[in-house]
Amino acid sequence: MRSKTVRRLAAGTAAAGAAAFAYASLVERNMFTLRRFDVPVLAPDAEPLRILHLSDFHLTPGQHRKQRWIAELAGTDPDLVVVTGDNMAHVDAVPAVVRALTPLLDRPGAFVFGSNDYRGPVLKNPFGYFNRDKPYVQGAVLPTEELRDVLTGSGWADLNNARTTIKAGGRTVELVGVDDPHVGRDDYDSVAGPASPDVDVRIGLTHSPEPQVLDRMADDGFDLLLAGHTHGGQVALPFFGALVTNCGLDRRMAKGLHRWPFSSAFLHVSAGLGTHPTAPVRFACPPEASILTLVPR
Repeated sequence: MRSKTVRRLAAGTAAAGAAAFAYASLVERNMFTLRRFDVPVLAPDAEPLRILHLSDFHLTPGQHRKQRWIAELAGTDPDLVVVTGDNMAHVDAVPAVVRALTPLLDRPGAFVFGSNDYRGPVLKNPFGYFNRDKPYVQGAVLPTEELRDVLTGSGWADLNNARTTIKAGGRTVELVGVDDPHVGRDDYDSVAGPASPDVDVRIGLTHSPEPQVLDRMADDGFDLLLAGHTHGGQVALPFFGALVTNCGLDRRMAKGLHRWPFSSAFLHVSAGLGTHPTAPVRFACPPEASILTLVPR
């Protein structure tokens, strides 16, 4: 009798696991969601400023549904579009990224790259994400410069270790960014310095939300820090959240809007719109884009 009960439990557990995997791989990873947050960083009586924050497309040429969904976000009428990296997951992905972003390229925009804008995906053990000291394994070289040329040719600001001021929504916005700290491409020293007091808002960009980078941006007086990379954990537990962030960020900040500790800055981490091609699942963490409405303090 006991062995029969054990077999039933094992069969039930296997069936539940198969159902959860089917849901995570076939359903939730395609449940594209638009999040909305109000961020109180503007001066009193200022008009709201709308930012569309996109991240982690991990696009391949055949992902037409994702491309259409991103393109339709032009209907949100953002004042500024910010993309925080990992756009590609295939050597032929640039046309897919361009199709997705084309309706948005006539808006003011800014971007930084992630590691997966430089090198393609390779097969990985998903449990390796729990090892902070795991080596970074590189795949095929991706057409980074082709994508950069498209974005900058449309007037978007390249903030990979760069700093600039732009106009968006009739406001002056100071921007600073670094190339991906996850693979040691960041050089904040080259762009460091106090943020200007003579602009309407100050925004920092990084792909991987590494605390040492975010601390320096916040210390320099940037009001809002934007990042991606974490996928929100990609697999989360209800009432617990992300299991891992794949960086130095606390898992409780794996996605969404947070006050950055010991500063007046806000941090928004996008859970992103894609997955690593060799782990195409999401559980309790649907793919997302975000509208951040900046409002008076």
